[in-house]
Amino acid sequence: MSTMWYSLAVSALIAHESFKRYETYSIRAHTALLLGPPSLALGFLGSTGSSSRSVLHTLPLAYAAYVGALTVYTILYRISPFHPLAQYPGPLGCKVSQWWMACKSWSGYEHLYISELHRKYGDVVRIGPNELSIRDASAISPIMSIAKGPQYVGRMLSDGIHLPIIGIQDPAEHLRRRRPWNRAFTVPALRGYEETIARRARQLVDALERHNGGQEEVILGKWFNDFAYDFMCDMAFGGGSELLQERDDSNVWRVLDEGMKVGTLLAHVPWLGVYLSHVPLATGALDVLISHCRMLTTQRVQRGATQKDLFHYLNDEDLANSSEKPRAQPPLRQLTDDGCLIVVAGADTTSSALTSLFYCLLTNPETYRRLQDEVDKFYPRGEDACDTRYHREMRWLNAVICETLRLFPPVPGGSQRQVPHNSAIGVMAGDAFIPPGTSVWAHTWSIHRDPRNFSRPDAFWPDRWLLASTTLRSSPSSASSSVEADGVRDFVHNEDAWIPFAQGQMNCVGKNLALLEIRMVVCALMQRFEMRLSEGWDAREYERKFRAYLVATRPEMPVRLRVRCT
Repeated sequence: MSTMWYSLAVSALIAHESFKRYETYSIRAHTALLLGPPSLALGFLGSTGSSSRSVLHTLPLAYAAYVGALTVYTILYRISPFHPLAQYPGPLGCKVSQWWMACKSWSGYEHLYISELHRKYGDVVRIGPNELSIRDASAISPIMSIAKGPQYVGRMLSDGIHLPIIGIQDPAEHLRRRRPWNRAFTVPALRGYEETIARRARQLVDALERHNGGQEEVILGKWFNDFAYDFMCDMAFGGGSELLQERDDSNVWRVLDEGMKVGTLLAHVPWLGVYLSHVPLATGALDVLISHCRMLTTQRVQRGATQKDLFHYLNDEDLANSSEKPRAQPPLRQLTDDGCLIVVAGADTTSSALTSLFYCLLTNPETYRRLQDEVDKFYPRGEDACDTRYHREMRWLNAVICETLRLFPPVPGGSQRQVPHNSAIGVMAGDAFIPPGTSVWAHTWSIHRDPRNFSRPDAFWPDRWLLASTTLRSSPSSASSSVEADGVRDFVHNEDAWIPFAQGQMNCVGKNLALLEIRMVVCALMQRFEMRLSEGWDAREYERKFRAYLVATRPEMPVRLRVRCT
C-alpha cells in the first residue's frame, strides 16, 4: 500500500512537470494526466490480490491524494525562488493562480486594479503564475513583436486551433491570414467604404433629429451602438441590420455586453473555454453571440458579394481574375471566426470611442466651442459634413480624437502577447526579461496615464497634440521641452507611448477605418446639433462606471440636443 502512495506522489510530480513544460488545450491530454496515474496505481493494487471492495474504498482517497499532491507541487513551484518570474513582484493570489485575476476581471475594473498594482510595485508586475504586465514605454516595441497570447482561446470558446486573426499565435499563420485584411484596408478600399459610412452617419443624424424633437433627452451611447453595429454589418456582410431604424428590439447589445463579460473571465482561464465549447449554451450570452455572428457570416458567404464589403476581400473574391487567386477558397470556419471578430472588435470599439469623445467634449465647454468653430469653418450649414476631403486639415478634431483615445482607450488592457514555450531564448523588453512560456501585456491604461509619457496624464488636454506637432518638431516621437504651456513646465509628450491600436505588424488592421468613422460622425453631429449634458446628471459617473471587458463598456450618458439654426 505504501508503494502506491509513493508512486502517486511521484506521478503527481511528473504530471506537474508536464503541465509546466507543455501548454495544451487537449481534453484527452488533461484527462490522461489527471486521471491516468491514480487509475494505474489502483490497477496495480488490484493485481496484488486486494479485494474489489478494498480498491473501491481506496479510490476516492487515491484521487484526492494525487490531485492534492499535484496542487501542492504547483503552488510551491509558483511561489518559489526557482520560478522564472520569481524576481518580479505581485500579489500572492496572482502568483498562485490565474483565477485571482479572472475573479478581478468580473467587476470590469481589471484595468484600474492593474494600474494600482503598477503604482505599488513598479513598471513590471506579475499578474499571473506565468504572466506579466509592463508599464515601461521602452518595452512597448519589443512586446508588440512577440506572438499573440492565448486569451482568445478562452474568449472564442475555441479548441486552440480555430481562431479569428486577432488570436492566432503562430506569427507565420497570422501573416498569411492578415493578407486579405491588408487588401481590405488599403487607401483605395477605404475610399470605397466612405459612401456607406456617410449613409449611416446621415441616417444617425436624421434619426436623432426625428427622435429628439428639439426637447427629448437621448442616451447618446445607445445611438452610437446602433450606428456602429449597422455599419459593421454593412461592412462585413453587405447589410442585415437596421438598428437605427428599428431600434434594438432583438437585444443585440445586451447579448454583446453579457457575452464580453463572460469572455473576459474565460480569457484568464483559456482551458475552461475549451471545455465549455463542448457544452451547448453553457456560457449563455457568449455562446449566443458567437452563434449569431457565425449565422451572419454563413448567410453572406452563401449569398455572395453584392458590393465590395469586407468579406469581398476575406473570401478572396477580389482575386477572382487575378493570378494571385489561391487554389482553394478559405474554409467556412475561418470566415465565421473572423466574422465574430468584425462585429465585436469593429462595432464595440468605435461606439466606445465616440461615446467617450462626446463625454470629453461636453464636460470641457471650451474644447467643445473650438471644435464647433472648426467644423463650421470646413462644413458650414448646407455643406456635406460627410465629405472627407478636409479631415487632414482639421487639426483640432484630430487632437481631440487622439486625446480621447489616450484617456479612454476602447481596449484599456491592450494586446496580450506570449513568448512561445518552444522558444530557445526569451525576450528583453525594456529592463525586463520575459522567459519562454510567459504571457505579457504592455498595459495601455497605465502607459497612457504615466506622467513620464504625458504631462497632466489624467487631464483631457487636446492642446498637447498641437504643442507636440509644432513647437517640438525636433523630436516628434518623444517630445520634451522646458517651455511653459498652459501652466505646464517641462512638457512631456511621448507619442511612442500612445497605443490605442497597438503597434507593429500585428497592430489593429482597422485603425484607419475607425478613425474615418469617428471623424465623419463627429462632423455630421456637430454641424447639425447643439449639445449639452442633461441637468442633474453627475458627470463623474462616467469615469466611475467606465468598465473594461476587453472592450470598454460605457455608462449611460443623457444628452439634450437642439437643432442648430440655419
